[in-house]
Amino acid sequence: MTTQEYIVQELQRFLKAHNIKDVEIILERPREEKFGDFASNLALQLARHLKKNPRQIAEEIKDFIDQNPDYISAVEIAGPGFINFFASNVSLYKQLGEILEKKAAFGKSAYGRGKKANIEFVSANPTGPLTIGHGRGAVLGDTIARLLETIGYQVTREYYFNNAGRQMRILGDSVRLRYRELCGEQIEFPEDYYQGQYIIDIARRIFEEKGDALKDEEDVAFFKDYAEDVIFEDIKKTIKRLGFEFDVFYNEKSLYDEGKIDEVVKQLKEKGLVAERDGAVWFLTSKLGFEKDRVIIKSTGEPTYRLPDIAYHVEKVKRGFDLIIDIFGADHIATYPDVLAAVKALGYDADKIKVLIHQFVTLYEGEEKVKMSTRKANFVTLDELMDEVGVDVTRFFFLMRSMNSHLNFDLTLAKKQSDENPVFYIQYAHARICSILKLAESRGIELQASRNFNLLKAPEELNLIKHLVQFPQTIETAALSFEPHRMVNYLFDLATLFHKFYTECRVISDDQALTQARLALIDAVRIVIANGLGVLGISAPEHM
Repeated sequence: MTTQEYIVQELQRFLKAHNIKDVEIILERPREEKFGDFASNLALQLARHLKKNPRQIAEEIKDFIDQNPDYISAVEIAGPGFINFFASNVSLYKQLGEILEKKAAFGKSAYGRGKKANIEFVSANPTGPLTIGHGRGAVLGDTIARLLETIGYQVTREYYFNNAGRQMRILGDSVRLRYRELCGEQIEFPEDYYQGQYIIDIARRIFEEKGDALKDEEDVAFFKDYAEDVIFEDIKKTIKRLGFEFDVFYNEKSLYDEGKIDEVVKQLKEKGLVAERDGAVWFLTSKLGFEKDRVIIKSTGEPTYRLPDIAYHVEKVKRGFDLIIDIFGADHIATYPDVLAAVKALGYDADKIKVLIHQFVTLYEGEEKVKMSTRKANFVTLDELMDEVGVDVTRFFFLMRSMNSHLNFDLTLAKKQSDENPVFYIQYAHARICSILKLAESRGIELQASRNFNLLKAPEELNLIKHLVQFPQTIETAALSFEPHRMVNYLFDLATLFHKFYTECRVISDDQALTQARLALIDAVRIVIANGLGVLGISAPEHM
């Protein structure tokens, strides 16, 4: 049991003794050391229940709880009634030993054991290579999947796409016209067609296989299907290079082929949530508390994207997931509430669906902003970015900020191979520890010899241990809040604490017992950095 868990247990015991229910126990880590390791505002919360002064309640809580020295060294009351807890070194040393014992398993939990999660992300239609705009969603999705897997969930990574419609016809015709150019024709290429070099490359592959046999072909079907296959092949390679693969590729077309679109319309009609106006079919969202109704089938007979999205989410719910996560770009922020409302109106549990919106990415090189457009082909592909800065840096920079924040991707900083680059700063801490451990081994110092953790008393040592033991809680919080940037911040702070420790505390010295204790401490730091970077899909190099 950790000190934090022990404190929560004692506070719960106080609530039970006073027959108080439905009060959440919140423990926070004070910013200043003088206020202890954990602080609780429980006394302030209980003022209205117990009808007493919060400070008086805080004193009663302090007197009630068992201040077991294995977990708590002191309890103090501050301000209007905050309770500050100081963790005992005994507890810290015990948890340090657990890190060294569990190694790669440290940080993992069974919180989500037996539960299944589905995460849909990227989901770009196959009209071109993945760009850095897709990259943020890709890295966020995979990292959230890794976090959930770390706390026990069985996760399905899913890619939803549409290979029909106007975009795909334009793609096919773009390739067809470039192919005809290769056959020697003079073509006036439309400005609103796909302009990228990748279109010419696909056309060249067709020309190399078919010669000019298709030069008079007016139907775009072959060119569209060929381009789709090539582009999807490239998308899958890019994703694999980024460090993961999708378990499911779900084609929107199957929803039509299997009658699931018609079934949704039928069920909405039965519930009085559909009406026809001016030849179009409307979803009466105004009946569900929305300001306006929404068109789901245009007067041309073509469904809007909301309709297949509703059918798709119904299918995901039916597939038995306990948690369904959609990761969308900011351009979806106005549309998903309608989809969730429809799922709920059809009688399904929409509460298990979590929609995560990430803001856009702007790429900078120096002071210059790099403009991007898939059609105009002045975009930077995800592969080009990885070529430039590497996979580790790509993933880390996409995770550095909260997904709710716009991300300025600083290419100049990303290319620096120094401690100015936060990725290298963390990785260098790991590499430095590996170097120290190898030096100790070369000197015949046995890392598994008896270790006296009581010798670790310096502030730099204790602060390091206090941060290390927060790792499992940080993972769980990051996973359940779907906020991978918490892990980035944690690892950066850990690297900072280690570098400070390394400056102030000599690891290998003439004091054999202290050397053993400090080697054990930095080995625990190495384990946690490696485990944390692993959750982020980033390598932990032993040499740099």
